[in-house]
Amino acid sequence: MNYLIPIFLLLSLGTALPTGHHAGSAPVIIEQKDDLHMSWQYLLNNYLSREGNVNYSGMKKEVSVLDTYLDVLADNVPATESSREEKMAYYINLYNAATVRLVLEHYPVKSIKDLEDPWDTEWIRVGDQKVSLGYIENQVLRKMDEPRIHFAINCASYSCPALSADAYRADTLEEQLRDATLTFIRDPRKNTIEADQLYISAIFDWYREDFTGTGTLIDYLNRYTRVPVSKNATVKFKSYDWKLNDSN
Repeated sequence: MNYLIPIFLLLSLGTALPTGHHAGSAPVIIEQKDDLHMSWQYLLNNYLSREGNVNYSGMKKEVSVLDTYLDVLADNVPATESSREEKMAYYINLYNAATVRLVLEHYPVKSIKDLEDPWDTEWIRVGDQKVSLGYIENQVLRKMDEPRIHFAINCASYSCPALSADAYRADTLEEQLRDATLTFIRDPRKNTIEADQLYISAIFDWYREDFTGTGTLIDYLNRYTRVPVSKNATVKFKSYDWKLNDSN
């Protein structure tokens, strides 16, 4: 499959220009094969901090790149016969990119919760349909019965799992989801885990049913914790910090 990528983006990534194109001439569009998420990776490379926070003021100067990416996604919706991994990677990236775009529309802002109905407004184009962030999360991703998506999608807030430095891709999805889960659960800023006591993210409270399909919440956490947690451990949930994940 071929995806249309703006020439200025290809230049920034070191892609050679077609013969006869000169700097300063009219922008052209050329085809880039088999990399649907090229634009998103470019933005992550340039505007994501090591801690997973976003340089929104910098990215706002290249919002056209993000708009191009969202248009490319909208026009290349996974087919019915596409693999589960292809669909999941597509919708994780769409959710994350659309969240950043929503913040940029209103930036500077202190919190995504300051916006009007950030998760319920239907503005994200998917083919001929317009959907909300809430729809992508609850009606698409959560329906795939993969609780680790909660550590891959980012809600533009400090208590959220950090935005990944790499676009999600079907062929590396399993490894990426595992890494995202380990990183989040083992982050002492997000979760305090001891053998007989848990003080953990509110995500595990809000989406408890997603983590307890085959056992208890403690059973789930024990797959990823460094310290084995007793089945009788006390569980408390942290308050959520909705402050914008701004690197500035």
